[in-house]
Amino acid sequence: MGEEKEEEEEEEEEEKEEEEEEEEEEEKEEEEEEEEEEEEKEKEDEAVKEEKWAEEEEEEDEAEEEEEEEEEEEEEEEEEDEKDEDGKEEEEKEEEKEEEQRLSLIHI
Repeated sequence: MGEEKEEEEEEEEEEKEEEEEEEEEEEKEEEEEEEEEEEEKEKEDEAVKEEKWAEEEEEEDEAEEEEEEEEEEEEEEEEEDEKDEDGKEEEEKEEEKEEEQRLSLIHI
């Protein structure tokens, strides 16, 4: 009977060790899964940040482009105004010359 008891104790000890090993294996697998999930989340977060950064960059570029276009339009308008003004001045000079010619003809 002593031998049977000894064998039973050994079997129980072996079962206990196997259970502990299984538990350790399960814990290890869970930790690995958690690490993988964490890495995946970090990658997703990074992708979101990259996307936001790209959008912000695009918005800044568009705003810059818009500002440049507005400046160009303003410059063109100023040039047109200057041309109009120069044209008016030229026209006034022509009118003055014509008036002077008329006056000089009248004096003769």
